[in-house]
Amino acid sequence: MTDEKAEASSEELSIDALVEQLTKERDEFKDIALRVQAEFENYRKRSATQLVDESDRNAGRIVESLLSALDACEAAMSHGVVGIEPIFSSLLTALQKQGLEVLNLVDTVFDPSVADAVVHEPADDAAASDGAASETRVVEVLRTGYLWKGRVLRAAMVKVKG
Repeated sequence: MTDEKAEASSEELSIDALVEQLTKERDEFKDIALRVQAEFENYRKRSATQLVDESDRNAGRIVESLLSALDACEAAMSHGVVGIEPIFSSLLTALQKQGLEVLNLVDTVFDPSVADAVVHEPADDAAASDGAASETRVVEVLRTGYLWKGRVLRAAMVKVKG
């Protein structure tokens, strides 16, 4: 009878060991599944972000090709050509709805990240005699600059003073 008790106790130990081993394997597979799921979720988010970025870049290229039309309209309006303003306004409004921003830089501090200074005037003598450090300011925009979805699409060409 002691052999039977020993055998039964041995079977219980092997069953307990088997259950413990299976539980450990289950936990390992569950951990692997959770990691794979997290990696896939990160991949999905990264792919979606890359797709949006690529789409914005492609749209930006199209908009950039239309800037010459906006420039031509601005030039025509500055020369007094009648009937151009509604076309310019319509085109600009449509592009602005998609993410185009016009850089309005007149009378602002010159920022080389959004504008190229092509003409430089010295500061006024009155400002220089004050002893205060004068800032370089934009006094005239020679060619309009644009942002596309927050990024510089084309830097403005400006005349600065200071």
